Amino acid sequence: MLTALAIQNVVLIEALAIEFAPGLVVLTGETGAGKSILLDALGLVLGSRADAGLVRAGSDTARVVAEFDVGAGHPARALLAENELEADGAIILRRQLKADGGSRAFVNDQPVSATLLRELGAALVEIHGQHDERGLLSPKGHRALLDQFAGLGDHLLAARDNWEAARAARAAAAGARAKLAADQRDREWLEHAVAELDALDMQPGEEEELALARAAMQKGARLTDDLATISELFGQGSTTLAQGARRLDRISGEHSLLTAALEALDRALVEAGEAETKLAEAVHALDADPARLEQVESRLFELRGLARKHKVTAEALPVLAAELKARAAALVAGEEGLAALDAAVVKAEAAYASAAAALSKARVAAASRLDAAVAAELKPLKLDAARFRTRITPLPQSEWGPEGQERVEYEIATNPGADFAPLIKIASGGELSRFILALKVALASTGSAGTMIFDEIDRGVGGAVASAIGDRLARLAGEAQVLVVTHSPQVAARGHSQWRIEKSVEDGSTRTSLAQLAPTERQEEIARMLSGADVTPEARAQAARLLEGV
Repeated sequence: MLTALAIQNVVLIEALAIEFAPGLVVLTGETGAGKSILLDALGLVLGSRADAGLVRAGSDTARVVAEFDVGAGHPARALLAENELEADGAIILRRQLKADGGSRAFVNDQPVSATLLRELGAALVEIHGQHDERGLLSPKGHRALLDQFAGLGDHLLAARDNWEAARAARAAAAGARAKLAADQRDREWLEHAVAELDALDMQPGEEEELALARAAMQKGARLTDDLATISELFGQGSTTLAQGARRLDRISGEHSLLTAALEALDRALVEAGEAETKLAEAVHALDADPARLEQVESRLFELRGLARKHKVTAEALPVLAAELKARAAALVAGEEGLAALDAAVVKAEAAYASAAAALSKARVAAASRLDAAVAAELKPLKLDAARFRTRITPLPQSEWGPEGQERVEYEIATNPGADFAPLIKIASGGELSRFILALKVALASTGSAGTMIFDEIDRGVGGAVASAIGDRLARLAGEAQVLVVTHSPQVAARGHSQWRIEKSVEDGSTRTSLAQLAPTERQEEIARMLSGADVTPEARAQAARLLEGV
């Protein structure tokens, strides 16, 4: 509920501070006293368009502060939490408007956008009047109001859950279909690549082994001539040394030095033999067979060429082969899996259709009850010639959603034989306000914003109709705080508290002020509303009877 309102430098209001009570709060005063200014100031702090004309003449800045006390589960607190603003304690909205048209908005002393201020304002206060195009005048909220009126929470939950399940099933099927389509486009390439890799049949580590063998054979090819020459020289030298050793052996006994020479020569022959053996082994190890080298190089180039083709290393070719085989196998499995996903979509959509149909049926039944409830309120409000209906229109399939498959809109016909039209198109402001009141009373159990404001809802009526309006406003005030701007003494008498708006001229300056009335002052104010400027004893007595009859 709105607990306090402070206004500075708004049109005729220089400074005003008000503390509001719960229940039905009535605002009265003579025509032109400034009641509309008060509502304009409240609209400003609730996020209405910033109009520089609201700044009091001679002032640089207008300022409005509104304080609200709402429960922990109130939608406004959820909005605060979503926007990372303090969500505990009182909610304080503040709006500053400069004479040049610039404005700033604050919530709990934190700067916010005008958009967020407007969203919070809509959650905290409902303003019902001839020019207000939100709340009950906007078809956007009519379906939710009907669902709340009928208590269709379980039906809504079922529709939403099945809608989400169907959406998820469609997304899964679409994703699988797109993947399968991409694989199908690559089928020919995939089959060729798998066949090519299978034919290659590369073994782990093969590329490294081939590279080492190739390097060794290339080295052998470079050393072939040198090895041949060395082998020839070794052969000639060994023969010469052997011949010399035989001759030396025949004469070695002739002198000790010859014996030592023979021994050294024998050792040389042994070393030469070992060297010749090692040389033969080296020739064999560095085999430079051109045919074998060509075979190794061909295999190595084949491996590396295929690796370049697939943009992987040669060592990764066996892994790639396994991956491509898996993709090829998945083509078959994907076709089977897609059929299962499509079946799941059909099942989920059927479940959603069933839940949405049940929701539609419940809405139609609820619409009849709501229409009857509103119709019962019209005659006491002098709208007995008018008709009200809840129009439920099936939506095209492209507009189906988690909230169901139909559009809901409240319509009225003000005269017999007249066509039904949306609430917002009704011509008479007084009739519109009374229609809204009738609808609000019928919807009272659905919950509302913590504060409702009705602007001159009793315009053009009096007597029994005004009493009926006052009675219904009082009933609404049992569910939420209701502020009403009224010229009707019957409505004013039903208030739980009453404020009088006055306009005065001081030092050539016009000012609007607001004062809460004590019980005796209320009687005098209601008597004034009954008789005009000259308050008669009869008017005072009638005022007393009105107050006593509450």
